[in-house]
Amino acid sequence: MKRILAAAALVLFPIATLAATPSPAQHPRVKIVTSAGTIVVELDPKRAPKTVANFLHLVDTKFYNGGTFFRAIPKFVIQGGNKTKEAPTDPTIKLEDPKDTGVKNIDGAIAMARTSDPDSATSEFFIDDGAQPSLDAPPGQPGYAAFGHVVFGMEIVRRIARMPVNGDQLLTPVGIVRIDRVKL
Repeated sequence: MKRILAAAALVLFPIATLAATPSPAQHPRVKIVTSAGTIVVELDPKRAPKTVANFLHLVDTKFYNGGTFFRAIPKFVIQGGNKTKEAPTDPTIKLEDPKDTGVKNIDGAIAMARTSDPDSATSEFFIDDGAQPSLDAPPGQPGYAAFGHVVFGMEIVRRIARMPVNGDQLLTPVGIVRIDRVKL
């Protein structure tokens, strides 16, 4: 009987492990191919569904292709988008606040850029270069909607963050060649 139970455990353990592993549909990944190198980001549609849906729509329609990372602040963020195309403005994305989603602005988090209006995000995004708890809804303030994190290419994020700037604008913006879903 013990041998049968042990054999069943060996067969069922991998099945249970597979069931606990998120599927690509649950945690889609995108590849951001830039002139400085490639960054791969895993998204969290379960906790930030509206933000992820908006971002993936822009990826699927090739909105970001030909855009740039144009803003960089070392140990803070790199910001990108596509200023050569008209950004979608209607509707803007309703803020999915980190205090509600639990998706924090940790080192390598991807989040939506916005104005002082918390519901004004459209297409620009940023990647955190270091943990940024000040972006996670300080008391009495809205946060910045993080919706995933870098799983490959943080050295590229850090390289971009440390490029020469005028103020916080890159002297030579880093080209976003394309952003595509990663097929697993």
